[in-house]
Amino acid sequence: MSEINFSDFLKIDVRVGTIARAEAFPEARRPAYKLWVDFGPEIGECKTSAQITRNYSLDELPGRQVVAVVNFPPKQIGKFMSEILVLGVPDSEGEVMLLQPTAGVPNGGRLY
Repeated sequence: MSEINFSDFLKIDVRVGTIARAEAFPEARRPAYKLWVDFGPEIGECKTSAQITRNYSLDELPGRQVVAVVNFPPKQIGKFMSEILVLGVPDSEGEVMLLQPTAGVPNGGRLY
């Protein structure tokens, strides 16, 4: 992996938001959910899809805080337009574990 400058890092807008709702995404090629994430009044609610079905059930996602990149261009995923990228890391089996604050923080807080 190549090095980047600190100014490159500052171009990535990573924020905390709370999942407002989650739905199944049966049209996705790989098992996934549709997520609507609230980033507070400055950014508002954004949607995305996430391949997190192995570690999370639909009913446990609303109310969970997550960390996401909010300044990527929208990406069409099937019939669904993804507006953000929710961040995660692989568990021991290579399945996504969501990144989240260890304590509640205000929606819209920027990573620094």
